[in-house]
Amino acid sequence: MRGSRVRALITVAFALALLAGCEQTKRSLGLGKQPPDEFQVVSRAPLSVPPDFGLRPPQPGAPRPQEAVPRDQAQTILFGGASASASGSPGLAELLAAAGVDQADPAVRQRLNEENALLAGDRSFTERLVFWREPSEPGVVVDAEAEAQRLNENAAIGAPPTAGETPIIEEREKALLEGIF
Repeated sequence: MRGSRVRALITVAFALALLAGCEQTKRSLGLGKQPPDEFQVVSRAPLSVPPDFGLRPPQPGAPRPQEAVPRDQAQTILFGGASASASGSPGLAELLAAAGVDQADPAVRQRLNEENALLAGDRSFTERLVFWREPSEPGVVVDAEAEAQRLNENAAIGAPPTAGETPIIEEREKALLEGIF
């Protein structure tokens, strides 16, 4: 009798160990995780009293007072005018005037390009190592007016467009492993 009890306990323990791996059994025994459904969770804004009790509902079709027309906003941003600097506080207008916003140098882009051109000639060791090949020279610049005249003359005499001196772009032949590195 004692052997059958031990055998029954071992069988029950083995069965429970097997069932513990089943998801449905874990859920029914309350052992599994039960996270909240993300579609059921809703955050709600806290209730509050409006700051102005004199608010009235908006009139149908009337423009909203807090929203400006996008066209007007774009125009003031692009062309400046009184609203670009004066739309903010007087302190902001004073700060912009002290910063010299209205005294910008119109040739600043040209000056920056000249300074960058001076720096472009100086290549460090790392740049020479990474960019080990010299950049290729730009191709032949085609004179658009002369090319249009040549094409019109060929069309007038009935010659094919390729007749005459046609600019041709010729790429040099690449080495076997050149595209890999």
